[in-house]
Amino acid sequence: MKACLALLLAALAAPAVAAPAAYSIDPNHTFPVFEVDHLGFSTQRGRFNKTGGRIVLDPAARQGSVEVSIDAASIDMGSAKWSENMRGENYFNTAAHPTITFRSERLVFDGERPTAAEGSLTLLGVTRPVVLTISRFHCAPHPLNKRETCGADIVASLRRSEFGMTKYIPSVGDDVRLLIAVEAFRD
Repeated sequence: MKACLALLLAALAAPAVAAPAAYSIDPNHTFPVFEVDHLGFSTQRGRFNKTGGRIVLDPAARQGSVEVSIDAASIDMGSAKWSENMRGENYFNTAAHPTITFRSERLVFDGERPTAAEGSLTLLGVTRPVVLTISRFHCAPHPLNKRETCGADIVASLRRSEFGMTKYIPSVGDDVRLLIAVEAFRD
């Protein structure tokens, strides 16, 4: 009896083991933006207006996963004609490839904070490894709806030619910088 009581007390005194938490990406506050050199005159930017996905985090175990889906046809260049051109066969070819996806294979942590997501990006039907660098990672109750929310700023670089998007290289740059503001609500 004493042994059972001792085990029960030990179990109650042991620290709680945190379970992985799942988060759904908030499409109203998650916008992938890309930057590319334009003829050496300027850096042009575009963004995608429809993004979804799921993030699973287990900071105590330093594990997690990220799955992001971007509606390629939601590209917004700030001009209807230019956006339509970017949806065409020379660039994002959204009729044949309507979705851009990222799936992590590993999250990198500094303590309990994720600092990178190593995974695969699929664009134009081509899948290549990409590392997303995570900064400003923060989780807290959302001030308006009180749900636990995590957010971060994400940066990555890629060469569009590696995905088969070669039109007008080198006049329009091959190097593309991705900037993603992301927020996600706990499920």
